Amino acid sequence: MSAPEPQPEPAAAPPAVPAPVAGPSDTAELAAIDAPAREAAAVAVTPTTTTDAADATADATTTAHAEQPAVTAVAPATPTLPPTTTTTDPPPPPAPTTAPSLTTAPSLTTVPAPTTAPAPTTAPATTTAPAKPQAPEVALQPAAATTNQADEPIAQLWALAQANGHPEIWGVTLADPDTHVPTRVVLQKYLNANDGDLPKAKDQLAKTLDWRAKTKPLDLVAKVFSKAKFAGLGYVTKYRQEAALAAGPSSPQSAEVFTWNIYGGVTSIDETFGNLDEFLEWRVALMELALRDLDISSATEPITPDHDPYKMFQVHDYKSISFLRQSPHVKAASAETIKVFAQNYPELLKEKFFVNVPAIMGFVYAFMKLFVAAKTIKKFHPMSNGGALALEFAESNVSNLGEKLPAVYGGKGSDLEEQGWGPRVE
Repeated sequence: MSAPEPQPEPAAAPPAVPAPVAGPSDTAELAAIDAPAREAAAVAVTPTTTTDAADATADATTTAHAEQPAVTAVAPATPTLPPTTTTTDPPPPPAPTTAPSLTTAPSLTTVPAPTTAPAPTTAPATTTAPAKPQAPEVALQPAAATTNQADEPIAQLWALAQANGHPEIWGVTLADPDTHVPTRVVLQKYLNANDGDLPKAKDQLAKTLDWRAKTKPLDLVAKVFSKAKFAGLGYVTKYRQEAALAAGPSSPQSAEVFTWNIYGGVTSIDETFGNLDEFLEWRVALMELALRDLDISSATEPITPDHDPYKMFQVHDYKSISFLRQSPHVKAASAETIKVFAQNYPELLKEKFFVNVPAIMGFVYAFMKLFVAAKTIKKFHPMSNGGALALEFAESNVSNLGEKLPAVYGGKGSDLEEQGWGPRVE
């Protein structure tokens, strides 16, 4: 109980030792009390500074060591405060204990690790890596598509022909166009005739197949027609390059095929044109004979819209025909022939010459424009003087073609009766 009595004496002593007693002890206590606050502040700041977590840990450790000597120095200065010193000693251990809390800061730092997402960073690299190989693939894709697109119309026309069932066109037995060039030539002509319009080409091809199945044009070639009605009215001629004649079979570019319609040789309009079906059969037989000489069935190279050697010349001679009194039979025969040939023999005409034509024949051209493509109309050449026909073939691949024509057409060749052939007549 004597301990409380000495306490008033130190209370009177402060004026004698103010600085040593009050200042250091208060500072030590404040330092001991504030140490956790500083450490808390350090911990509070550490998460915001994610890049320097190790520096924060070092600072906290330095602070803890700096505070420890301060507490140890104050303890001997105040003997009466061992409990206080004992109280202040525990804070330094919390400082290392707080350090592990700083050690958890890396766990906070590891949070940005997923945020930093090196994987996403490599993801663009991975995405970019395939992009480079894909670039050539994309570049190659249109080329393959172009090839497919080029074959697509032919494939569809071939499928239509197979579904129809009729096996031939123009003497060509239809087969897979991928391996059979003559079939590809025939189908391409239907595309060319319709300027690449596939629906129109399919419609025309279907009608041709149906018409040929019904009419049987190949059988008409062997048919015998009336001599009184058709003798001398139609011929086929073929002119070839001399070198090709010596060498045997030649390319289509080295030969020219003609069909000749000599309407001036008609002796009786009513007899020749009176039976429309019979006249059309004779006219179709003449065309099929010309197609034999055109020889599409031996084609070895496909055609294109711009290159097609499988075409023929046609000459219509109207000499001695009076157009002042047009017979309804002649008009009907002309109209039906134009429709049948435009529908079933597309892209076979190279050029067509109307020779010895009077001006009054204009109705024929007006009618043709209704059924014949404009580009085909441009191939029509009316000529009032048939003797000038030989001058029209200077650009032919067959040398001196004009000279090979009959003399009546300006050439030096024999008459059509001698150098030409036509449907059988009796």
